[in-house]
Amino acid sequence: MRQQERAGRSAFRGDIEGLRALAVLLVLVGHTGLAALPGGFVGVDVFFVISGFLITGLLVKELSETGRISIAGFYARRVRRLLPAAAVVLVASLVLAYLFLPRLRWSSTGWDVVASGLYVMNWRLAEQAVDYLQADEAPSILQHFWSLAVEEQFYLVWPMLLVGVTWTLFRSSRRTGPTSRRRFERRLLIGLALVALPSLAWSIHLSQANPSQAYFHSTTRMWELALGGGLAILSHHLTRLPRWLAAALGWGGVAAVIAAGLIITPDLAFPGYTALLPTLGTAAVIAAGPAAGRAGPTALLSLAPIRLIGALSYSLYLWHWPLLVAAEAQFGELTPAQGAVVVALSFVPAALTYWLVENPIRFSLHFPHQAAKLGAAATGIPVVAAILFQLTIWPPARSPADLTAAMPPLTVTTTGSAEAGQPTFGAGVLGDDPRSSAAGEPADRVETMTPDPLAAREDLPATYRERCLLQVTEAALKPCVYGDPTSNFTVVLAGDSHAAHWLPALQPVAEANKWRLVTHIKGSCPVLSEPILYRDKPFDTCTEWNERLRTALTGTERPQLLILSSLTYYPAPDGQALTGAAGQRARTQAMRDTWDRYAQAGLRTLVIRDVPYPGIDVPECVSENRTKLTRCAVPRAEALRLSEPQVEAAKGLKGVRLVDLNDSICPAQRCAPVIGGVLIYRDQGHLTATYARSLAPRVRDALRTELE
Repeated sequence: MRQQERAGRSAFRGDIEGLRALAVLLVLVGHTGLAALPGGFVGVDVFFVISGFLITGLLVKELSETGRISIAGFYARRVRRLLPAAAVVLVASLVLAYLFLPRLRWSSTGWDVVASGLYVMNWRLAEQAVDYLQADEAPSILQHFWSLAVEEQFYLVWPMLLVGVTWTLFRSSRRTGPTSRRRFERRLLIGLALVALPSLAWSIHLSQANPSQAYFHSTTRMWELALGGGLAILSHHLTRLPRWLAAALGWGGVAAVIAAGLIITPDLAFPGYTALLPTLGTAAVIAAGPAAGRAGPTALLSLAPIRLIGALSYSLYLWHWPLLVAAEAQFGELTPAQGAVVVALSFVPAALTYWLVENPIRFSLHFPHQAAKLGAAATGIPVVAAILFQLTIWPPARSPADLTAAMPPLTVTTTGSAEAGQPTFGAGVLGDDPRSSAAGEPADRVETMTPDPLAAREDLPATYRERCLLQVTEAALKPCVYGDPTSNFTVVLAGDSHAAHWLPALQPVAEANKWRLVTHIKGSCPVLSEPILYRDKPFDTCTEWNERLRTALTGTERPQLLILSSLTYYPAPDGQALTGAAGQRARTQAMRDTWDRYAQAGLRTLVIRDVPYPGIDVPECVSENRTKLTRCAVPRAEALRLSEPQVEAAKGLKGVRLVDLNDSICPAQRCAPVIGGVLIYRDQGHLTATYARSLAPRVRDALRTELE
């Protein structure tokens, strides 16, 4: 072991330690929210290239010196290097979640610990990135573990590939004689290219097609680690570079990495082509290496303070993000200055972890023979702790279906009233004049609450359970039928998820009146004739879906009544969202033109004004303030402001009527989070299915004019 340590130290490169420091500083400063460094996340790409270089270098050296690769020895070194510190942070993150995060996030944190401990967090995040229900959730306290998962997955594949190349060379040498070094390198590079080139091509494609998923997926990142691997294979050739060329490469590489942090923004397709700037910059610094001498950046990157940050970089990366998330949960959104304070504080646990956990285990004479036990413990302890955390500290809340089962079924008659003798709940307690009802005033305490805020996310309309809501990547129409499927009277409900949350209110009405109720729902996509953006990029699938919907509804699938509802969106006619006064006018006009087009096509069109937008995660607030619910009440005027353009757009339109049910959702000057024992919102702006269901009689009354 001591010989291995001396060999490792003799090959130590201060410039690479300095690159680690630059990478982690980019990430840390970027996570403070500093506007001047929007691309701080490229530090992760720097780490990928460095890891590929170092790991491949060690494996190739072992292969050239011994003729074989000890897979067990390789994984033992990875276990000692990475898992103990990660296990400490995973367990600490559970403690931070318990102390600082809202109860609503405890369950997801537990599963995040499991995914992180098993090094599949990137797959979990990639899946959540395309799940509309989870797209706007608060960031996980362990979101940064995605990059560690990518590296571990690379470590599983890459040694096997090198072993495969060695085996083919061995078989070949039995026929043709000993293999030359050049031939050996060529085979390794071919094997590496078979990983890198498809990965890069896929990265470019997926970054355009689905940027959120592309960011986390291991298949879009393997080329970055392979780039470092290629440098390792060619490293002995690079030492012969002319000093002037090596120096130019080195300084140019440093400049490219820093420039990437300054000019790359989150709205660019990434990784894809964009990731070439930081990765090739990193490769240039590594390639320059010793050949540049003191004319290159090695002297700067090898300064003692920079090397110290580089040495701490792994622990710093592990600790800074959980502390930032915990601080933001406790104090609200952090300013860059406040974020910088938290990042600075993360040096303390990082240093303690480095000196008390990382190094003692990494260089211990005992643990090389106990790597399997160490790996099992470092993986098992946080995973078991997370499961116990879920079972004992966060007992699962009863589902909304269980909670509402005791309620009498809500039956709406064709006259619009709830059946006699039915207990009222939700909007039913407000009476005929909700604005004057004391039941709508915010109160600090309520006797009962359905659904429990911990289960509110599950209180969904049938469109989610039956997969009738199109994800943002989908454009094909997907009609779902409710009510009486054989009826000749068809009502279509169309729009985004803010249309979907009206389904529980419409279903009882459709059943009572024997309508055929058809839904056309697409996440984040209103029924609008103008193109819009999704996460700052043209929302092409929304435009395509709208065109198909218009063709269907004005053609063979023409309904007797069209009901529209959605959030209010800014048009983006040229790929840029219109803002300011011009944007307000364009937003109103786009809705007006769209609704008028359907009315002119002969469709009776009814628009349900969007619900008040509280601007806070209501279940999260309620779960933290069960005895002080008034803290979760928001001003009515402020909550209604976002939907005011819809009122303006509907004025004077023939064949279009706007229905405003918001007096039954927010009847007082401050919008209460709970009315009639029912939690109104399941997140920042969607109605719980239970509360929407309580609005069914009022929806029936609103539709009477259209149906008489």
